[in-house]
Amino acid sequence: MVFGLMMLTCCGCSSTKPDSVASGSVPEFTLAWSEYPSWSVFGVADELGIINGSPGQLGELEKKWNVDIVLKGVDYDTCIQLYGSNAADAVCITNIDILGPAMDRPGVAVLPTSTSVGGDACIAVGVENVEGLKGKVTRGLERSVSQYAFQRILTKRGLNYKEYPFTNMDPGAAATAMQTGDASVGSIMVWNPFVMETLNKVSSSRRLFDSSEIPDEIIDMVVVGRDSLGKEGGARFVRCLLETFYEINRRMDDPASADKTLVAIGAKFSNLQLEDMKQVVSQTRFYKNPDEALALLTSQQFRQTTMPSVVAFSVENQIVSQQPTIEYDGAEAQLSFDLSHLKRLSDGVDP
Repeated sequence: MVFGLMMLTCCGCSSTKPDSVASGSVPEFTLAWSEYPSWSVFGVADELGIINGSPGQLGELEKKWNVDIVLKGVDYDTCIQLYGSNAADAVCITNIDILGPAMDRPGVAVLPTSTSVGGDACIAVGVENVEGLKGKVTRGLERSVSQYAFQRILTKRGLNYKEYPFTNMDPGAAATAMQTGDASVGSIMVWNPFVMETLNKVSSSRRLFDSSEIPDEIIDMVVVGRDSLGKEGGARFVRCLLETFYEINRRMDDPASADKTLVAIGAKFSNLQLEDMKQVVSQTRFYKNPDEALALLTSQQFRQTTMPSVVAFSVENQIVSQQPTIEYDGAEAQLSFDLSHLKRLSDGVDP
């Protein structure tokens, strides 16, 4: 893979002051992101000067690609709303949650950032095993990654998920209720940091199952609106995002900068410290380079099993009113996966 050689040119990014640009002289694109391990990468890149998230200011990679990336760091629901209302060119979002917005605004998935391999979990108090959970209410965010993981894992175990009631509750509220001893909340399906917090604070709680049973199914991604991708500089915007993401991954893999980078990401993800972040990234596996991303997106498992399962869940739970069109290799659809930019980086085509 040639990509690793290209990234060495960015080692000194943080030492260079950002350049100011005249309004309209460089194409401007917005990325909506929320606090999550592989998405907080962009906030860290801003702090390091790799990119500069303020309008009219360019970090090193923005200067290289001649684009101005404006970061909008907000909560996850707002990210989805910004994308759906055309108030953001791109959004950090999961393969499940993008289907609804894509029905009205076609999207192009350009970068898988991570997958949950234990970061989403069913935690219970007073229940010894999954069989004991039957008929008892589990609380979590309906029509979301939580409900998808809950139903999918039960199904993979040969169980009928309809015999395991799932009731809507904000994950933070559900975790707090269990942590404070609310007897009405005996089982929750939540994601990190709520998983770690609950297991650490409630000694009687136990992890019944988690997303490690469905690796490479819950995919965290960057999706660009097809309309934005078609604008002047759209392709350069994507390549700048990709190179930014992989530069932070390179620093995470470098023993000299790994801990410092993890701490920086943790500061933007619930203020977690180093040891907690090491656990988090072991349960939220990053796709650390273009080859890992391509291996996922070209796999028959992803195309013929994962995405059809995600679509079926979305239709059944009325997240979408009808089955969305999904295509690969950049073909036009309501949601398409464009591998061309990843392939260019993997092959060392720069720019």
